[in-house]
Amino acid sequence: MMIALMAVYLVLLFLLVRFGIVTFNLFWRCSPFIVLLLLNLLLFIPMGWGAPQGAALVVRNAVSIIPNVAGEVIDVPVEGNTALKAGDVLFRIDPVPYEAQVKAIEAQLKLSATRLAQMTQLFERDSGRGFDVEQRQSEVDQLKAQLESAKWNLDKTTVRAPADGYATNVALRKGARVASSPVMAFIDTAETLIGVEISQNDARYIAPGQPVELTFKLVPGTIYTGKVETVLQAISTGQTQTSGVAVTPKDIQSAPFVARVRLDDQDVAKRLPAGSTGTAAIFTEAMKPTHVVRKVLLRQIAILNYINPF
Repeated sequence: MMIALMAVYLVLLFLLVRFGIVTFNLFWRCSPFIVLLLLNLLLFIPMGWGAPQGAALVVRNAVSIIPNVAGEVIDVPVEGNTALKAGDVLFRIDPVPYEAQVKAIEAQLKLSATRLAQMTQLFERDSGRGFDVEQRQSEVDQLKAQLESAKWNLDKTTVRAPADGYATNVALRKGARVASSPVMAFIDTAETLIGVEISQNDARYIAPGQPVELTFKLVPGTIYTGKVETVLQAISTGQTQTSGVAVTPKDIQSAPFVARVRLDDQDVAKRLPAGSTGTAAIFTEAMKPTHVVRKVLLRQIAILNYINPF
């Protein structure tokens, strides 16, 4: 953009001198350097914090699918990268051992409940002890708790989608034995997160609610609009963790801050694959005259996305 503006000025200066409108004296000879300096000081440098620009990344929450019970897989109806609703079946574990456990506890509970009723009846007739009634009641309560746990285990032999989304990296097959380890990854599409990296010296005026324009490599030549949701108040370089050692000095570097952005068109956001990259510009309340230049620059980037792989 600066090159284009300077080219326009040089052409204009050439025409003014060519037609004798101005005399090509020392001032007009130095004027390109003066114009270049003014463009930097009054337009392009303030544009950095008035309309900051940064790399954008589409992120989605991923859930590692870990079965709650161990066993042999008997069915894997899910297909990788296919849209699923919350509650759809991902795979099933052989329920026979867990069904047998439920039946065994139910039988014990039935017997204990009968004995409790008998002991209660004897106690009411002054032919039994209260201790025996309390003991049988304790057995019944314990068995009820065990039965509830066994039914929960039986229910967990069918592993379901935790939310709307899709399963990826589906290598699980019938006959495999699973335990408490990840067996597939589930991508939650209920919410699309878009992060924009902004250098620290340009992030001073960013605030929630400010308008944003974005362009993505996946959809070259297209500009999308959105708004800033929040500016994350922490990055990993400023994080401390509990440990048993003294502070370890390290090189301090200025890492960019991250602003979370929400697209106005949520249908477009849902269609963007996780990992989609692009460029975003945030239009703050400061230096509004620079917004026009930033809009032009962003549209140039959108067009260059047709040929620029980086």
